[in-house]
Amino acid sequence: MGDGRYPLNRRAAKVARSRAISDVELLIVEDEALDILVTFDQVAAGDAASGSAMAEAVRSGAGLVSGIFSLANLRHGVFALLPAARIEEMFARFERVSAKRGDVVIREGEDGDFYYVIETGRCLVERMVGGVSVALAELKSGDAFGEEALASDARRNATVSMITDGRLLRLGTQDFRDILGEPLLRRVGYEEGMQRVQRGAAWLDVRYPSEYRCDRLPGALNVPLNEVRNSFSALDAAREYIVYCQSGRRSSAATFLFAQRGFKVSLLEGGLWAAGRGRQGS
Repeated sequence: MGDGRYPLNRRAAKVARSRAISDVELLIVEDEALDILVTFDQVAAGDAASGSAMAEAVRSGAGLVSGIFSLANLRHGVFALLPAARIEEMFARFERVSAKRGDVVIREGEDGDFYYVIETGRCLVERMVGGVSVALAELKSGDAFGEEALASDARRNATVSMITDGRLLRLGTQDFRDILGEPLLRRVGYEEGMQRVQRGAAWLDVRYPSEYRCDRLPGALNVPLNEVRNSFSALDAAREYIVYCQSGRRSSAATFLFAQRGFKVSLLEGGLWAAGRGRQGS
C-alpha cells in the first residue's frame, strides 16, 4: 500500500460542498473503519515473510477474512478487546472442523469445551423455555459462540446446531483462557505520557510514514506497525517507550509485540484521538 493522497484526518479544511463534472463512483469509508482496515493490513504485511496464519488468511481466504475479520467483529465482542497481534496468535491455534446440516455443535446444559467461530455455513441458536425449544438467533459466517461457558466455568446456556453444511474454527478451553484474557498492556494517559517522556522515555509512532510526517508528537520515533518485528535490534531495549497511533488500535498491537520481546513499553490510551490531537479538519 502506498501513501494516500491525504493521510487519515489530515485535510486542512473539511469539504462542505462538491459538484461532479462527469459520472463518478464514490467510496466513503468512515474514520474508525479505515483505522481497523489499516491495522490489519499492517499486521498481515509485517507477518507475510514468516508465513503467519493471519497473513495466509489475508492472502488466500477472502471469504474468511470478510467473516471472522469483519468490521462488525473487530468493533464489538471478543475481538474488539484484543490487539491485532493477539488475534493473530489466536487464529494460529484454531482447529478447523467440518459440520453437516443438522449436527449439534453445543448442547444446552453441557460443560463448555470449545469456543467457535463460523467459517462457512449457518447455525441456529435454541434454548428450552418451559419445556419448549425456542429459536433465539441465526448465526452466519464470522459469528462466534460458546465463549460464555468458557469464561465463567458455567454450563452451556443454549443449543447451537447447523442449518447448513459448513466449517467451524474452534479453540480449546485453555487456549481460550490464555489468549482471550485481557491482554496485560500497561496503559497511560497523554499527560502521564508527557511526564515520562520528560524523564527520558520516547514516543514511538507506529503509523505509516505519511501520517507520522504530518503530526508526530515532539521527538517521536517512527516504527510502522508492519515493521515492528524488524526493529527489535535497532531500538534501545533499556529505554522506555510510549507507543501511540491514531486511535490506540495499531499501537495496542505494536505494544503487545514489543512487550513479548521484553521491551519496557506503555500504550497511549486512546491514541492521538483521545489526546485531542488527531481530528484536525475532520
